[in-house]
Amino acid sequence: MILYFAYGSNLHHKQMKKRCQDSKYLGCYSLKNYKLFFRNFYFGGGVADVEKARNSSVLGAIYKISKKDEKKLDEYEDYPKTYIKKYFKLFGKKVMFYYMPKKTPHVPPSKRYLNIIIKGYKDCGYKDTYIVISKNKKIKIK
Repeated sequence: MILYFAYGSNLHHKQMKKRCQDSKYLGCYSLKNYKLFFRNFYFGGGVADVEKARNSSVLGAIYKISKKDEKKLDEYEDYPKTYIKKYFKLFGKKVMFYYMPKKTPHVPPSKRYLNIIIKGYKDCGYKDTYIVISKNKKIKIK
C-alpha cells in the first residue's frame, strides 16, 4: 500500500472511490510551503496543481492506495506527461503527490470542476475555509 496526498478533485471521496476502489481515506493533511494553483486547460477550465510558496499551505487528504490504484491515478493524472510524482515524509513514511513540472499561466477552473473540489473539502471536514481561485478571487466553504 502507498500513501497518497490528494488535493483538488481527488479530495471528493465518492470520485476517489470510483477511480481507486482500494483507496482508504485516512484523514486531513495540510501540505506546508505550497499553494494551490489552477493551470492548463482540461474539463472546460484550469485544473489543480501545487507550487512552492513560503508560508502557505494546501489543504488536502491522505489516502492509502494500492499499486493498482496508483496505476489508475497515473493514467487519470496523465503521468508523466502532465504531472510528475513528488514525495514527502509523514511520520517516517513516504507520501506521494502529483505535481506539474511545467508551470503554465493561471487558468480559472470550470464551475463543474470547482464544485467537485468544494464537495471534497466538505467530505474532509474543511468548513469555514477558503479555496483561492486567483489573486483576487476566493470561495468560502460553508
